[in-house]
This record gives sequence, structure tokens and C-alpha cells, in this order.
Amino acid sequence: MEEEEFEEYLKKRYKCQVQWYDNKSAQNQRYYQWFQWMVIIISASVPVLVVSMPDRFKWITAILSIILAIATAALKTFKFQENWVNYRTIAETLKKEKHYYDAEAGEYATVEDKRQLFVEIVEALLSRENTLWMIIHRRRENNGETQAS
Repeated sequence: MEEEEFEEYLKKRYKCQVQWYDNKSAQNQRYYQWFQWMVIIISASVPVLVVSMPDRFKWITAILSIILAIATAALKTFKFQENWVNYRTIAETLKKEKHYYDAEAGEYATVEDKRQLFVEIVEALLSRENTLWMIIHRRRENNGETQAS
């Protein structure tokens, strides 16, 4: 693989994929933490409000209980923590591969065309992730589940 071709690959494919996985990881981390804190705070507040609130304001605890149920369901349904960890793992694996390439470590120390090997490994990682995603979503569809990505 020519140097110019490889630089184009790094710029248009590799870096874009690393950035995408970094962004998705950060987004899912924020969602997970936000929903988790909401569940913790509301769960701790509802019993106190039930005991201490005058009868005419009991509807507030009912609304908080509904929000708690929705937030808990969202955490389970959208799997923010699972996605966060998965996306972070892929991003870090891709970054690690670039470090191996730059240091000519591992397989890169002995291979004739290290650029070609790098592209093959990166594409295999991305392909494996896409295949895994398809398998999981098909399984969910077959089980009647839905999930937003």
C-alpha cells in the first residue's frame, strides 16, 4: 500500500471511526450517569415525601414514581452502560492498534507491508463490531424487543 493511499485511509476512515466511537461512548456515558443519578435521587426521595407530605400534595409522589419507573425502564431498554463500555473498548482497541503500528510492535515488526496489515486489522475490528451489532439487533427483533442506537 502506498504512503499517500495509507494517509488517505487514516484521515477518511480510521480517524473518523475512532472519533465516532469516542463520541458514542461519551454520549452513552452521559446518558447512563444522568439516568442513574435520577433513579438514585428519586428512589431516595419518594419514601421521605410519602411520609412527610400533606395529603393534598400526594400527587407529587405519584408523578415522581412514574418518572422513576420510566427512567429505570430507559436504563434497561437503551443499555446506556453496555453501549458506553462497548464503544469505549472499540475506540481504545483501534487506538492501540495505531500505537502498535507506529512502534512497529507485535506483528508489525516482521511483516513486509505494515500499512496493509494495519488496514486489514482495523477493518476486521470494524467488521466484527458491525456483525456483532447485527446479531444482537436480530436477536432483539426476534424476541420482540426494540432499541434505539
